[in-house]
Amino acid sequence: MLVLIGRMLFAAIFIGSGLQHITRGGVMSQHAAARGVPAPILMVRLAGAVVLIGGISILLGAYARIGAALLVLFLIPTAIVMHNYWTLSDPVAKANDQAHFFKDLALAGSALLIWFFGSGPFSLVQ
Repeated sequence: MLVLIGRMLFAAIFIGSGLQHITRGGVMSQHAAARGVPAPILMVRLAGAVVLIGGISILLGAYARIGAALLVLFLIPTAIVMHNYWTLSDPVAKANDQAHFFKDLALAGSALLIWFFGSGPFSLVQ
């Protein structure tokens, strides 16, 4: 039961974030454009779809390894491009981006564990 609860907690951030990226892509794309992301509206919505699919697959335990791989492929570039704290001079902005950078790396590490070990009990499809 703890594995299912862990999957639910882990998936929640991606499902919520994915929905935000899809429904509020226009607003979020302004931030992406400021960070130099090409085709920001498209990329934000695409990222939303990737994290939504990854989150749902992990939540359900249906092809969770593929979902975890999608999340890793999203999280690592996002950490580097969107949270490049080492380029900032404002200490508050730098601290904020540094926290988000390491949060993304920690989430990527968790996704790698799911990728390696699978989704565990109470999964729809291994």
